[in-house]
Amino acid sequence: MAERPKLPPVATAVPLLLWTLEAGLGSIPAFVQAAGAWRVTPIRVELDARTRSATVTVLNEGDEPLHLQMKAFEWVQDEKGNDQYKETDDLIFFPKIMEVGPNDARILRVGLKAPAVARERTYRLFLEEIPAPRKAEGAQVAIAVRFGLPIFVKPIKEEAKGVLDSVTLSDGQLSVVVRNVGNAHFFIESVSVQGKDAGGQAVYDQNVSGWYLLSGAVRTYTVKVPP
Repeated sequence: MAERPKLPPVATAVPLLLWTLEAGLGSIPAFVQAAGAWRVTPIRVELDARTRSATVTVLNEGDEPLHLQMKAFEWVQDEKGNDQYKETDDLIFFPKIMEVGPNDARILRVGLKAPAVARERTYRLFLEEIPAPRKAEGAQVAIAVRFGLPIFVKPIKEEAKGVLDSVTLSDGQLSVVVRNVGNAHFFIESVSVQGKDAGGQAVYDQNVSGWYLLSGAVRTYTVKVPP
């Protein structure tokens, strides 16, 4: 990640572990679920020329007050399909810092300064938990959860299109190159590789988790294939 939102100083000597949750991932580790009993709905926002604002609800399902800070980042992908973030002021959101009481909810408003025209614009609004100060008793770790809310700004005419650039097998490794040649993102659920023997019986089955592929981006999926 290019940059992380900075946490304000807290009066504690407890080490801080920052865990980022990405919308679209299937499972969340149990210790993260226990760390911050809060959630966001919806888990993605779509804006366009007609819908230039949206509301997001933050629900605190814990017994302690929840403190969050928000920052907006432009979301792009490099030549290998890796997510890259750059802080931006393209979005309007309020509040930038919020407190949510125990078993309560608050509204976060997100707006758009300018609509997309020819190509979709993509952002992430990070909601980052600010851990409350606590006394250090022995070896403890304070876990702060950060949720990256995807925000997609749709173009005037959306054309999602993906192609397989190549499928190659070399040295026991199968590589599949997927390219997004459209003007909007799509989501690859998974890449499944199956092998059969001469009689048509399945002898190999391997799945690789997918991810968002933004407009103009390319990603290579690699799977080891047994002899």
